[in-house]
Amino acid sequence: MPRVKRGTTHVKKRRKLLKQVKGFKWGRKKLIKLAKTARTKAGVHAYVDRRKKKRDMRGLWQIKINAFVREHDLSYSKFIKLLKDNKIEVDRKILADLAVNNKTVLLNLIKKLKQ
Repeated sequence: MPRVKRGTTHVKKRRKLLKQVKGFKWGRKKLIKLAKTARTKAGVHAYVDRRKKKRDMRGLWQIKINAFVREHDLSYSKFIKLLKDNKIEVDRKILADLAVNNKTVLLNLIKKLKQ
C-alpha cells in the first residue's frame, strides 16, 4: 500500500482554521488545539446571539415608543391597546422609527387615537 503524503492538505486546513480565529486572545489564536475549541464556541455564541439580537431590538423599539408616548400623556401599554382597538396595524419597528425621525406623523396618530 503506498503511503499518502498529505502535507499540503494538512497545512491548508490549519491555515484556514488560524485565519478564522485571527484576533482571538492568548493561545487561542495560534495553538491548533485551542483554536478548534475557540472556533466552535464562537460559532455557538454567534448562533445564539443572532436570535438574542431580535429580542434586544424589540425591547429597544418599545423603549423608544414609550419615551415618545409618555411626553403626550399616554403609557406604552395604553397606546398599544388604543392601536389594537382602532384596528391600526403598525409594527413596533415602524412606530419606533417614527418616534425618532418623524415625530409629527406619530403625534397626529396619537391625537387621532385620543378622540
